[in-house]
Amino acid sequence: MRPIIGITSYVEPAAWGVWHDVPAALLPYSYVRAVEAAGGRAIVIPPDPSGAEVVRVLDGLVLAGGPDLDPARYGAPADPRTDSPRIERDAGEFALAGADLPILGVCRGMQLMAVAYGGRLHQHLPDVVGHDKHRPAPGVYGSHGARFVRGSLVDRIMEGDGEVNSYHHQGVADPGRLTVTGWADDGTIEAVEDPSRPFLLGIQWHPESDGDIRPFQALVDAAR
Repeated sequence: MRPIIGITSYVEPAAWGVWHDVPAALLPYSYVRAVEAAGGRAIVIPPDPSGAEVVRVLDGLVLAGGPDLDPARYGAPADPRTDSPRIERDAGEFALAGADLPILGVCRGMQLMAVAYGGRLHQHLPDVVGHDKHRPAPGVYGSHGARFVRGSLVDRIMEGDGEVNSYHHQGVADPGRLTVTGWADDGTIEAVEDPSRPFLLGIQWHPESDGDIRPFQALVDAAR
C-alpha cells in the first residue's frame, strides 16, 4: 500500500461554478501531484484545532505553505505588512507539528516548525536583507542560490548546493531547538531539521511548484 501523507490546507474564500466567496478548505494541487509522484497517497487535512488524532491514520505529514503566522505565537506585535491571522489554521497546524511521524514543512510550514520549537520570525524579510528577491512581485516566484550543511538530511536530498525558488516575505530569525542546515545566498535561513528525529525537515522554498519531488520522495520513503 502507498504511504498515506496528510497535507494541511488553507481556508479561504473561493469561487467555482455559480458559487462565489464561499469559505473553502483548499490547497494548490501541485502538493497532491508531488506526493503522488513520489509514491504516496495524499489526504488533504482541513484546519481543526482539536483534530490531532488524525495523525493515527497518517504515515507522514506535509505542513503546507500559505499566509503568515499570527505573531502572537512568538510573542511579537504584528507588523502592518503581516497578513491577517488565520487563527484556526495556526491552531490546527501547531497541534500537528509535534506528531511522531515523518514531517516536511514547506515555506509557512517551515516557519511554523521553527515557532513550534521555540523560535521566532522576521516579519518582513526585505527589511533584513535589503531586497525582495524572495518574493519579487505578487504571484511571481523568486530564484536564488542555496547552500546546505554537508551530510545533513537536506544536503542528501538535494544532492548538494543549488538554485531554489521562493515566494515569501517572512523568514526564520531564530530556529528555536531546530538545527539550521541551509541558507539562501543572502544568509536567509532556508532549511531546518531536528537531528533527533528520523525525518523532520523544514524548507523555505516551494519544490512542488516547479516539479522537484525530491523532498516529497524523501518524506514518502521515510513514511514507508
